[in-house]
Amino acid sequence: MDATTLLTCLIGVVVLIVLVFLANSIRIVNEYQRLVVFRLGRCVGAKGPGLVLLIPVIDRAVKTDLREQVREIPHQTSITKDNAPISIDFLWYYKVLDPTESVLQVGNFEAAAQGMATTTLRAVIGGIMLDEVLSEREHINNMLRTRLDEVTERWGVKVTNVEIREIIPPREVQDAMNRQMSAERIRRAVVTESTGTREAAINVAEGEKQSNILRAEGEKQGAILRAEGERQAQLLRAEGFSAALEKIFSVAQTVDPKTMTLQYFETLKAIGAGPSTKYIFPMEFTSLLDSFLQSRKE
Repeated sequence: MDATTLLTCLIGVVVLIVLVFLANSIRIVNEYQRLVVFRLGRCVGAKGPGLVLLIPVIDRAVKTDLREQVREIPHQTSITKDNAPISIDFLWYYKVLDPTESVLQVGNFEAAAQGMATTTLRAVIGGIMLDEVLSEREHINNMLRTRLDEVTERWGVKVTNVEIREIIPPREVQDAMNRQMSAERIRRAVVTESTGTREAAINVAEGEKQSNILRAEGEKQGAILRAEGERQAQLLRAEGFSAALEKIFSVAQTVDPKTMTLQYFETLKAIGAGPSTKYIFPMEFTSLLDSFLQSRKE
């Protein structure tokens, strides 16, 4: 091997070493990531985002993600305050606020957080009655989030939300709930039916009331009209009778005294024609009697 070939090999080795060093020293960090850099074992802080230069062999970097993460806690059997076993699974959301603390304060954050979440769940459920567990899910979510956040805060991690996904009560409790649900549906149906019946009866009564009012109003108007007609008829009859009397009186004024005398005699004749015994005193006799009585008084 000549000197030129040896020199070329050395240059190639040097270039390869340089490239390896450069590959280990140049890091591109995304906006949502940070590099926690350790230099000779000592933490020098978080680097990024963008281009980060590391010293090969001397620096060691641990990458952390600042985005909000979600983790699932599978079904866990817990005992309520009234000794009822229930199975619960939930989701919890967290976000790294301090990447340096999340690396320095806990070795395996996800494993530690999952173990802490299960124990916290059992502690929370153990202090609540079964009925409250089934009805106050939001309250349990807030209690879990608060207790988890108290622990993860020292790790530089914020628990943003906890959502219970499913609660499975014991079989006998499920059967009781189903019976209660059926009874509630029946009760609502009965209430709805009775309400409909009551409203129908009210509508019928209201219709009859309006009908009676209209009927009474019609009878009233009819009576008024009949009375008005009778009054008008009586007035017309009175006017006719008055006109007849006036006509008779006017005719009587024109009758001759002899005619009246003849009519008088005809009347006496008709009265005397009857079979019964009668005593007839002419009007002239009463006149003579009046004159006699007057003379006696004098």
